[in-house]
Amino acid sequence: MIRLALLLYCIATTAFAQEAEESMTYERLGNIIFTLDPDAIPEGPGFRMTVANVPLIVVTDASADRMRAMIPIRSAQDLTAADLNRMMQANFDTALDARYAIANDTLWATFIHPLAPLEKDQFISGLAQAVNIAKTYGTLYSGGAAQYGGGDSGNLQRALIDELLKKGEEL
Repeated sequence: MIRLALLLYCIATTAFAQEAEESMTYERLGNIIFTLDPDAIPEGPGFRMTVANVPLIVVTDASADRMRAMIPIRSAQDLTAADLNRMMQANFDTALDARYAIANDTLWATFIHPLAPLEKDQFISGLAQAVNIAKTYGTLYSGGAAQYGGGDSGNLQRALIDELLKKGEEL
């Protein structure tokens, strides 16, 4: 019985290894990007593209094995402590693989990942999550998928539902 289990494990592992995606490269990433946005523009080691009417920048660095997708949201100069706190809460539980970040006095929605092991579906999902956190900045701060949980966002979002339900009682 143990031998049969080991044999099945070896067969499954070998089959999985054969089906694994090839390493991500600038060229392969470009093919995916142009499938998502035929009007994308190659620019240096990256691309400018649009997803769901949101312009974004994808930058690669093959020597550092990194990829970064970025969406400028707004100036970071006037962010309050409450804004920063809320974004950090979202980074913990609702932004998922996307993140809020600040660089060069700009608030960004980002998806950052090592380049070579990045899989096509991970990249597409990460782009969508970055677009979602950019679009929901100031409201739900959500990557658009399931909430990770264990953080503060669920209670904050529940507070909005409770507030609206209370207002609805007046009808």
